[in-house]
Amino acid sequence: MSSSPPPASAPARSGRMSRRGSGNGPQPYDFRRPIKLSREHVRMLQIAFETYGRNAGTLLTTRLRANCNVNLLSVDQVTYDEFINQLSNPTVVAQVSVEPLPGSMLLEMPMVSTMAAIDHMLGGPGGPQPERPLTDVETPLLEDLLKRLLGELRYGFDRLVDISPKLGPIEYNPQFVRTQSPGDAVVVAQFEMKIGDIESTASLCLPFNTILPVLQTEAHAAELTPAERAALDRVRRNLSASLASAPIDVAVRFRGIRMRTDDIIKLVPGDVVPLGHPVALPLAVTVNDATFAHAVPGNQGARLACLVVPPPSKESPA
Repeated sequence: MSSSPPPASAPARSGRMSRRGSGNGPQPYDFRRPIKLSREHVRMLQIAFETYGRNAGTLLTTRLRANCNVNLLSVDQVTYDEFINQLSNPTVVAQVSVEPLPGSMLLEMPMVSTMAAIDHMLGGPGGPQPERPLTDVETPLLEDLLKRLLGELRYGFDRLVDISPKLGPIEYNPQFVRTQSPGDAVVVAQFEMKIGDIESTASLCLPFNTILPVLQTEAHAAELTPAERAALDRVRRNLSASLASAPIDVAVRFRGIRMRTDDIIKLVPGDVVPLGHPVALPLAVTVNDATFAHAVPGNQGARLACLVVPPPSKESPA
């Protein structure tokens, strides 16, 4: 008689996303989402989020008058559905507009940290608090705290793009938040948040299509070292020299005509096809069907040749 399989071990923190690449073995690859953030793009985001985390920790310490820390854990690319399904319920999910960028960002803060922060702002000692809906007095305190945190986000992204985050609606059930389609790619930054003795994992979610153009522009505008600039100039000179000496096919053409398919099939050696090219009109000098000069036919010794002439004026006979 076979024994039943052992129960799966419970995750260390319910409703939280695990860091990618922390386990051993192969990682799944979704061919529906082949576009991935490059290592350079991830590093740029890490710098921005680390700056935000340090400033956010300082802000919380000053505002709550308690020892607070916000440290970046990971930056991952997932689908919107994966992000929402990994959030606990209830939790604070605030929609944030990030003008001038399109789309909306999500700022998620666990209820355990939210209630501890509000208790500190009301003069309490913090510590474990009941998870319940906020009162009419507590809601403005939360909104003011989130607006201050968004101000630090603007400073964190200052080197990438000048954004103006604005707080939007706040939801407590993640399933009610639908700013993206379930399969849309998003970039999720997870933070270890400590407010006094309370520890939790907060997160920021940005639409992939919103942040990718910013990263690509910043990567092209990155400051180069003198050695990198010299290498780039050397490559450009070599490329220009190679292109200047590359052979290409050049054609000198008469004006084209249109013929019926059956007339072309009936052609035999000796037939004469009138081209309709005016004698006074120069021929077109083309490369890959693009006309770049005009010429008149002639010869140089025993070889056919052409003489490049100015382009015909608009008054030339058609």
